[in-house]
Amino acid sequence: MKKFVYTWLAALVFQGSIAQNTDRKFETLNERQNGVEVLVNDGAYHIQFYNEHIVETTFIPKDDPIQKASHAVVLEKKNVEYTSSVSDSGYDFETQGVSVFIQKQPFQISYSYKGNPMISEKAGYVKNDSLETIQFNLKEDEILYGGGARALGMNRRGHRLELYNKAHYGYETTSELMNFTLPIVISSRQYMVHFDNAPIGFLDLDSNADNTLTYETISGRKTYQVIASDSWLDVIANYTKLTGRQPMPPRWALGNFSSRFGYHSQEETEATIEAFKSDSIPVDAIILDLYWFGKELQGTMGNLEVFKDSFPDFEGMVSRLNDKHIKTIAITEPFVLTTSSRWEDAVSKDVMAKDSLGNPFTYDFYFGNTGLIDIYKPEGEQWFWDIYKSEIIDKGVAGIWGDLGEPEVHPKELLHATGTANEVHNIYGHDWARLVFEGYQRDYPEVRPFILMRAGYSGSQRYGLIPWSGDVNRTWGGLQSQPEIAIQMGMQGLSYMHSDLGGFAGPNLDDELYVRWLQYGVFQPVYRPHAQEEVPSEPVYRSDSTKALAKQAIELRYKLLPYNYNLVFENNQMGKPFMRPLFFEEPENAKLQSYSKTYLWGNDFLVAPILEPGLKEQHVYFPKHSFWFHFYSTEVIKGGQFKTVLTVEHAIPTYVRAGAFIPMAKPMQSTAEYNSDALELHYYHHHSVKESDGQLYDDDGKTPMAYEKGQYQLLTFKAHVEKNKLKIDFESNHEIEGQLNTKNMELIIHNISNIPKHIKTNGGKIPFNWSSESKTLTIPLVWGTSEEKEVKIKF
Repeated sequence: MKKFVYTWLAALVFQGSIAQNTDRKFETLNERQNGVEVLVNDGAYHIQFYNEHIVETTFIPKDDPIQKASHAVVLEKKNVEYTSSVSDSGYDFETQGVSVFIQKQPFQISYSYKGNPMISEKAGYVKNDSLETIQFNLKEDEILYGGGARALGMNRRGHRLELYNKAHYGYETTSELMNFTLPIVISSRQYMVHFDNAPIGFLDLDSNADNTLTYETISGRKTYQVIASDSWLDVIANYTKLTGRQPMPPRWALGNFSSRFGYHSQEETEATIEAFKSDSIPVDAIILDLYWFGKELQGTMGNLEVFKDSFPDFEGMVSRLNDKHIKTIAITEPFVLTTSSRWEDAVSKDVMAKDSLGNPFTYDFYFGNTGLIDIYKPEGEQWFWDIYKSEIIDKGVAGIWGDLGEPEVHPKELLHATGTANEVHNIYGHDWARLVFEGYQRDYPEVRPFILMRAGYSGSQRYGLIPWSGDVNRTWGGLQSQPEIAIQMGMQGLSYMHSDLGGFAGPNLDDELYVRWLQYGVFQPVYRPHAQEEVPSEPVYRSDSTKALAKQAIELRYKLLPYNYNLVFENNQMGKPFMRPLFFEEPENAKLQSYSKTYLWGNDFLVAPILEPGLKEQHVYFPKHSFWFHFYSTEVIKGGQFKTVLTVEHAIPTYVRAGAFIPMAKPMQSTAEYNSDALELHYYHHHSVKESDGQLYDDDGKTPMAYEKGQYQLLTFKAHVEKNKLKIDFESNHEIEGQLNTKNMELIIHNISNIPKHIKTNGGKIPFNWSSESKTLTIPLVWGTSEEKEVKIKF
């Protein structure tokens, strides 16, 4: 770090910005390692850089106790090079990216990125009678995203969002409060603010229309991080570097789930899987709802042991399902009813949350009179994990479902070992996922856990939490809100956000809605139809025509397994979301900043789900800088335009980017049958793309941290066009030591209008098949990946 340099320039950086709290007076500034301490009349600011993209600011009021540790941040602060300058008006601290300007009079802290102003404190930290707030200035033209899972439209500016995780049963197009509230604001100016605090509160996104952002909380840390970068994907990469990346789930998690509320018996469970097998519909897992531990919904929650009357041979059933390559997932809840078989044990082991007198806090809710497991007590965490081990995992169950983890009913008078209900409410699901994740790391280190959770908070992705969007209504309105929810959550680090395919709430039998929802599900992170049992969620129990269309969608999901698994790898290593808004492609296009009806699936698929009944045509925006191939025909569309396209019954409008490499799998009935040595590799050739590349990541689908352990294969593909020649190079960037890999590939090149003169590979001519109707060129290849391979096509 350089010494202070006196300069007049710093005084001009934020000229014209709105002043902060006029009662706050600058006193002095001290440089510290990696940042500064700014003393003011009512406390101290600690400002530290994590890197050139992330800066953290903490305000500590005078006589304030030491702040608790962050629930979210895992990135360690390291030495960051920055320059410091001082002027009559203040101090400027500048990295190669993020900069901080501290104005002395009137006092204000402002942030910029590479010389471009981002955001500044307005009133800064203020404590009033009921809440502690941190207030900022906004620009008039900023669109704001974030706040977790909501159904409000992509632009959430103008709303005062409550930060209190809460289920919304039967929501449709609008939901102001849902299971995942996150203290995150993302600006269309390509920066993010994360409020690093757990207790409940509000996120006011300029609800008074006075260009003000306000974070409000009942207590806790007065800490926030400002994150900025050169691209949207880099902003998310830096946020997930700060709060942790999602571990890769097992590969079977990308398959089809059989799920409903719920399977009442062993016979019903096994019969359902037999129906999938009989209809040759691929399936990888079945989810057991509440009935695995009780015959009735009410009065049995907390038993968490197999109900033998309904599941007399539970372990045998799980074993038989495993033999058929079907994983079993079991629901659990953090509530122990006073009528359950475990209540006395829970009380005697002192694992329940307490009242003010130190007794187990009990209260009524839908399922009965209950207490809540205090996972913040070491005894509570161990007791809960011991149940997971003995009653679930050791019986062969492959996945954990944590339901009602907001917690659904959480009285404010209830006390946890580390604080009040309101202080830990939003991170209860987060720490419940941590309990399960760390338990697997400790006791089953060779297993990738599958942890389905209905609630969490910022940073929950690092515990492998798989979120879903709650009890959405089985209506077109319910479907319409799903792309927005998933896209927004991907921008906030929780990229596996998905919906109950077909919708959950209400006995609505609408086959068109069901099919369109399942077709959308092909291009969302987890494929899991789930619903109340009055109308079946499983395609095997729907009409023949509906079943046939659902089967097509599910088969496509499995065909895309290698492409999707590569997305899993990219998310794990770089934080890239699966579902991406179109303004990622065109940040400057104001029309796209509030648009979610069409989105990108990974980098190369453009998807426009059908969200209304009876549509014969769909309005789709095609991002510029690319041509787009219709996935089901030979049509090619130039980007940079809205276009009305015709719809078809068997699929939703789907397009592939020109120049993309799309690996696809051969047909299978479960991911256990997936053979990464026998693939189709589709290349979408277009004259506008002279050079392009792609990659394919692969491992065994089950080893934790396979990439870090070197137990993976990474293949790269490069295309080069020159005059009348197309050259495609194949290379392996990493091989598993001691393992020989030979790929039997079909290279399928699209948009070839004329038969080639010849095709050569590594010196010799090879046979091929050209279709004038589909304009595809199919080339069979045998590739020993220890050596590079080159395919040359001359036209």
